[in-house]
Amino acid sequence: MSLRHTPPAANILSVSQLNRSVNRLLGEQFFSVWVEGEISNLTTPASGHWYFSLKDANAQIRCAQFKNQQRRGGLRPENGKQVLVKAQVSLYEPRGDYQLIVELMEEAGDGALRRAFDALKSKLASEGLFANEQKQPLPLLPSSIGLITSPTGAAIRDILTVLKRRFPAIPVVIYPVTVQGEKAQFDIAQAIATANQRGDCEVLIIGRGGGSLEDLWAFNEERVARAMFASRIPIISAVGHETDFTIADFVADLRAATPSAAAECATPDQHAWLTAFGQLEGRLKALYHRQHQQRLQTVDWLAKRLQQQHPGQKLARNAHRLDELQARLLQALHHKLRHCTGQTEAKAAQLERHHPAIKMSRLRQQCAFLAVRLIGAQQNQLQQQQQRLTGLSQTLHAVSPLATLDRGYALVSQAVSGQLIQSARQLAVNDKISIRLADGLISSTVDAVFPAGEV
Repeated sequence: MSLRHTPPAANILSVSQLNRSVNRLLGEQFFSVWVEGEISNLTTPASGHWYFSLKDANAQIRCAQFKNQQRRGGLRPENGKQVLVKAQVSLYEPRGDYQLIVELMEEAGDGALRRAFDALKSKLASEGLFANEQKQPLPLLPSSIGLITSPTGAAIRDILTVLKRRFPAIPVVIYPVTVQGEKAQFDIAQAIATANQRGDCEVLIIGRGGGSLEDLWAFNEERVARAMFASRIPIISAVGHETDFTIADFVADLRAATPSAAAECATPDQHAWLTAFGQLEGRLKALYHRQHQQRLQTVDWLAKRLQQQHPGQKLARNAHRLDELQARLLQALHHKLRHCTGQTEAKAAQLERHHPAIKMSRLRQQCAFLAVRLIGAQQNQLQQQQQRLTGLSQTLHAVSPLATLDRGYALVSQAVSGQLIQSARQLAVNDKISIRLADGLISSTVDAVFPAGEV
């Protein structure tokens, strides 16, 4: 009897499924690796892709670099050349071949530099030189900008061109240094220290144009990194092209893709500022106009209030009130007379209805008595109203300018225009004036004018 150890159907993989799973695991575990070796079996088909093998003394591995990855730059492969590649480990599923998908290729000599770069990057990162909380903010409008770069390179021309276009009023201080070779790291570190000691700029741009990893190595030196970290002036790094990264880029307060981009980051756009200033000027003018109109309205309102408190206006209102009272008095008298006349007529009718002689005589006496009382009441009422009218007339006379003249005062006016003189400043020598007294008018000429305080 034979025993069969057949697994469940769910656990059985097809070859395609197995290769797909292995390819996925390789991609996850070895997403990006650096491998050094010698190129062999190079083929370049019409598709533009490169297929070759990397080998050393004991092993080899198939490699492919697709056409779209070649656009990132790097080295062109040749059989027998020792290279360093950055690649993703993959499996070509149709054949089950293990291979590398190459993203970047460099000469093997750069491999040591790359390893030194990675080691220094890890060291400085662990010390906090790359931490975001250590980054200094850039000034919105720097009083001056410092450039640490080669005085003869293309980078300084690009930076100065952009600065002149964006904000030519900002002065630029140039600290000339060598940017390549053994001496470069010392020049750059010293320039950073000098800029901080002099304090003649508010932001620094450090950089150069593109080149190989070896050409840019001065900006990967620890001495330069620590000088940048110690700087009290914010630093913008602008080393190489957009795809080039150096230690200086990680330490800097801001990394720019190119020198021109660094100049863009360091300065505001003068056209945008001028537009903003124009808008603020318009708002200020509108605010001033509104406030000016409000002040004019306030002055008009105060002038009207002052006019209402003028003595002439007060006299006019009192005269109008007097006319109203006089009209009411006459109306009251007429009403009283009509009422009394009506009563008289009623009594006369009643007397006529009671014809007997005795009653008629008594009624005549009563009528005469009532007539006497009526006349007395009318006279009394007229006398009271006359006294009240006299009192109001005396009150009116008391506030009249003519009453003021009776007390010994005089009114002085221009002889020609008749304008009332209220201040000595209204007169000049030889002016003709009229002086009104209670009992007449005097014409005179001004011999001298003494303002208040000079008498």
